[in-house]
Parts: sequence; C-alpha cells; structure tokens
Amino acid sequence: MPTPETLAAALKAKAAALGFDLCRIAPAQAPEHAGARLAQWLELGRHGDMAWMDNPRRFDPLALMPEVRAGVMLGVNYGPERDPLEVTKRKEVGAVSVYARHRDYHDLIKGRLKLLASWLVSRAGGDVKVFVDTAPLMEKPLAQAAGLGWQGKHTNLVSREFGSWLFLGALLTTLDLPPDAAERDHCGSCRACLDACPTQAFPAPYQLDARRCVSYLTIEHKGPIPRALRAAMGNRVYGCDDCLAVCPWNKYAREASEAKLAAPDWRDPPLAELATLDDAAFRARFSGSPIKRIGRDRFLRNVLIAIGNSGDPALLPPVRALLDDPIALVRGAAVWALRRLAPEEAKARRREDEDAQVAEEWRAEED
Repeated sequence: MPTPETLAAALKAKAAALGFDLCRIAPAQAPEHAGARLAQWLELGRHGDMAWMDNPRRFDPLALMPEVRAGVMLGVNYGPERDPLEVTKRKEVGAVSVYARHRDYHDLIKGRLKLLASWLVSRAGGDVKVFVDTAPLMEKPLAQAAGLGWQGKHTNLVSREFGSWLFLGALLTTLDLPPDAAERDHCGSCRACLDACPTQAFPAPYQLDARRCVSYLTIEHKGPIPRALRAAMGNRVYGCDDCLAVCPWNKYAREASEAKLAAPDWRDPPLAELATLDDAAFRARFSGSPIKRIGRDRFLRNVLIAIGNSGDPALLPPVRALLDDPIALVRGAAVWALRRLAPEEAKARRREDEDAQVAEEWRAEED
C-alpha cells in the first residue's frame, strides 16, 4: 500500500494524464466562513429563483459523504482565444458566455472524474464520489481550500495560473490524503470586476445579488426580465463574462487546448437568425451545448431583449412575427423590442392580450 504522500503524487500525475490542468487536495471539512456567507446570502434573498441553493447539505462536505477524509479538487482550463468583451460591441449578434461556446463541460469532466476515481479505488481502495456542479457542494470555497485559486471580489474563482477560466470538478474520498496549502486572496485594492458589471450586481466586494446578474437573468430566471435591467443587458443572450474578463490575473491565462470541448460555431450567432428558431430548430442548433438546457422560450426572450437594444430597425421582421408567438414570455419580450425599435408602430399596434404580463408590456408605452 503506498503512503498517503506517494498516493497523492501519483493521483496528481494521473489527473494530468487524463487532461486535468490542476489537481490539488482540500481537507474534508467545511471551508471557514463559507457556510455563514451562504446563509447570509440566502437570508437576503439574493439567490432569486434558485431555491436549490437553500439546501442544508451544501454547508458541509460531510453531509454528502459522512466518511469523507479528503476532497480532491480539479480544474480544466477553458481560456478564450480572444477578448470575450469584443462581441458585446457588435449589436447585430448575440453575445454568448465563453463557457457556453464549448460543448457542455459537465459530460467531459464527469467522465474523466469517473476514470480518476476508478484508478484511485483500484490503487488504494476506499469509497469515492464525484461531483461536477450538479450536487449541493461548495466547489469554489473547496477549490480555494485546496489551493486552486481564491474567490475574488466577484465571488468567482481566480487562479494565478489560469486567471478566470477554470471548469471545476470534485472527488470526495474516504482515503486519508495530505491536503495542499490553501490559496490566499490576491485581489488587493483592485475593483475592476465590480466596476465592469453592466447591471451593478455587486452590493459590495465579495457579495453578489444574483437577481441583478446578467448570467442569472439569462439562464436561471424563468420569467420576464425586469424592465429596469433590460437596457443594461446589451446583446448578451446567454450568460455574461464582463467581471471575469477584466480581471488583471488574466494576464497569466492561456487559450484552452482541450480538443474535446471544441464545438460548432456557437460564437457570435446573428440575432436575425436566432429570432426565427422554433423549438425543433433550437434543439438542433444547440445540441450538445449548455444553452439547450434553458429551452427555446427563455432563449428567445433573451434574443428579443438584445434585438431591442440593437437600435437596428432591420431586425423588426422577426420581432413582428413573434408578437403572435404562442408563448406569453416570448410575446412580452417582442412587445418590448418593438417599442424600442419602432415606438410609433407599437402605439398603432397596441392590443390587449390574455396574459396579464404581456398586456402590461403593451401598456408600458404610456408610462
């Protein structure tokens, strides 16, 4: 039986051979202060519609695996090949978050984690569980405890080796593995991420109000986007990278080399094309993409807001067509886009709608 130190070294070598860019070990205990911060965040209601965040098991790894002795935290680099903010200046296309320009990372990382877990069990025994953002586990605080990086003022993980661009995975084990040194905070006085947020979603450093966050609004939020935040969304149709992209630690970032994450061209999709997608076309276009999980209706809601922000009357034809969409969420966003691009036409077309929210969108022109 190898010593814990020898086993940990071999584990890291195996992780690298499987394609992980980082592998470090955290102690099997709740990260200091993480539970208190989460409880306060939930109490303030800053999780919005994400009721699944309010899960008692999220506060402690032991709740998911009582016999756990170590948490193996892993990272895969997904650094972009160009400035992610460049696309936000091109109003005729939809801006998609860097992580969603790839194939869904969950499948790739989970498969590799299972291979690593099998290797570990065959080498040293014990029980193992793997996690990729699908269980109530605080991956980012554990990643900081393992030394992969630290949670910056935007609450996301920052790595001295890869900047803002790391997919995370976790492996909890009953084996006694020596922990690595935790990473300390290197943000200093910088507030670039806080100042870059288009919707001012950070009430204070290290605090995020998800209800104002573009990533939350375009992905997790199921209803109409609050009117007060729509203009600030610009052309962002799925996620937002502003706070990540401006981090000075990205000077150490490097372009992702993971070929299996390569995808069809989901980058910079023209808004005129996106606005014509029916359900079947949406599913076909985004098969294998994280975008697929929000469904056609929420996605078109986002696209219509981007069209309304474009200032381009050439995009009016699909807006007009979607005024009669069977889905109220889509109709309401189409009304808003029409009022932005052609306010006089919107007044002339004013109609009542059986859905109260859509009717309110029509009436809003008189406010």
